[in-house]
Amino acid sequence: MTSATESRRLLGADGLLNTRYHKPALMIFLVIVIGHWAEHLTQAWQIYVLGWPRPQAGGMLGLAFPVLVKSEWLHYGYAIVMLVALVTLRHGFTGRARTWWNASMWIQVWHHLEHLLLLLQALSGSNLLGKAAPTSVAQLVFPRVELHLFYNAIVFVPMVVAMILHMRPNQQERAQMRCGCAVRAHAIAPA
Repeated sequence: MTSATESRRLLGADGLLNTRYHKPALMIFLVIVIGHWAEHLTQAWQIYVLGWPRPQAGGMLGLAFPVLVKSEWLHYGYAIVMLVALVTLRHGFTGRARTWWNASMWIQVWHHLEHLLLLLQALSGSNLLGKAAPTSVAQLVFPRVELHLFYNAIVFVPMVVAMILHMRPNQQERAQMRCGCAVRAHAIAPA
């Protein structure tokens, strides 16, 4: 088999990742996203509750690996992994769930572009509008910690709504599904 054929078998609309392995892939992705949320919430806790200065508030990972957390590569890497997962796993969604998943994906496209801009500034040593540190477009208005909490929220909420709708589809959506993510019909019937 060619690598393109093998990729379609695994990743395409009818590929294993969007059929047989869709639910486990979604659960793994959700664990990764929740881990990322934990980092941002820990950082906010360090700033607002513990009163730490922003440069020292790096979340849990930042306590162990401060240089890593300050690297734009880490942040860009997560943004691209998130975008690739949203694009790849969207083929398993139908109906209302697909609409919400697409909303999450398009917001992540913008979030990814912001991180790409930050990475390019870090690599080139030339910051936006002569700022002292790499700065995203939205960061011109909002502080970085709060901005990333906001970005993560507006990507996470439609993603979770999509997952809930996907696992509890209406009859038409259930008929279109190619994966086994849906809760069995009798399991959600009113008592």
